[in-house]
Amino acid sequence: MSRVCTVSGKKPHYGNNVSHANNKTRRRWEPNLQICSFPSEILGKPVALRLTANGIRTVEHNGGLDAWLLGTRDSRLSETALKVKKLLKRAQIRAAKKAA
Repeated sequence: MSRVCTVSGKKPHYGNNVSHANNKTRRRWEPNLQICSFPSEILGKPVALRLTANGIRTVEHNGGLDAWLLGTRDSRLSETALKVKKLLKRAQIRAAKKAA
């Protein structure tokens, strides 16, 4: 499973550990990924995503998962987020047909 945030696209960074003797060994810094479930009002069920702590704050700041997905353009979303957005749009269409 790749270590990439669904919201921000943050990936591992690479660099060196440098000792006091100036020996260099390769290392990587992992993003702070969390598996977080957001309740979706449109779908009526929680949706789990792998997000960084910063990504969780971004979704909450924009009014929850539904509002964030529907307000973000497709080119900025990952494959997982695009699938959820497609489900949201289908559910909205179904709800509009029921109401009419």
